[in-house]
Amino acid sequence: MTTNHPYNKSLGEIWDFIDRTYCISLAERTDRQASAKAQFESVGLGDKMVFHLAQRHPADCEQGIFQSHQACLKMGLDAGARHILVFEDDVVFGAVDAHRLRQGIAFFKDRSDCQILFLGCLAGRSWTTGAPGVRRVRYSCLAHAYLVKASLARRLAEEPWRGIPWDILLKKNAPNAFALYPSIAFQSNSPSDNHRHRTLETVRRFFGGLRVIQVVNERYNRFRYAIIAAHLLLAGAVLLWLLR
Repeated sequence: MTTNHPYNKSLGEIWDFIDRTYCISLAERTDRQASAKAQFESVGLGDKMVFHLAQRHPADCEQGIFQSHQACLKMGLDAGARHILVFEDDVVFGAVDAHRLRQGIAFFKDRSDCQILFLGCLAGRSWTTGAPGVRRVRYSCLAHAYLVKASLARRLAEEPWRGIPWDILLKKNAPNAFALYPSIAFQSNSPSDNHRHRTLETVRRFFGGLRVIQVVNERYNRFRYAIIAAHLLLAGAVLLWLLR
């Protein structure tokens, strides 16, 4: 898909509402940068993306990730951005509904209580918001694609490293988080540069990869009560059959 495609142009116009856009990548991972650039081109973000090319942290990969996210936020704040969109270089995009994306960004900009909007994440719970394309979430993890307002970005950028991974810091500082529904951004199944996650990666691949896990997670949260009710009905039917 080329940047001249009308689909890209319509999406590109929507992304124009965001002040600054960054992608984190290790300087040595030119393969990841090429892959990420292709992804951004496919959704009209190609000419808007600024790559933060980080050096591998000599002692702690989690600290390196933490500091890279902070560096992106600081760059945006220094440029006077009111809102900052941050990606990690292993992001892959699913189908993007232009109407819902426009609706989600408008929701983010208009709602004072919406300080952070995830384009994809894992959540413990989710609730309706009145906007079909946005749900309030109890954020759990994944920080590969999120949009943050300057007020929260400033607070996050000033946090010292205390051994807490970046997504845990987001969870602590953004109890009132929101996410696009359905997700448009997923983490790929490419090997992580974070060696601490290698075992977790193996488990995730066993269950179909992060994209499948993200979709199942958001659908479960969206239809939670219906799924629970269906399981109870099934259990009741089995019990009645056993007792007849």
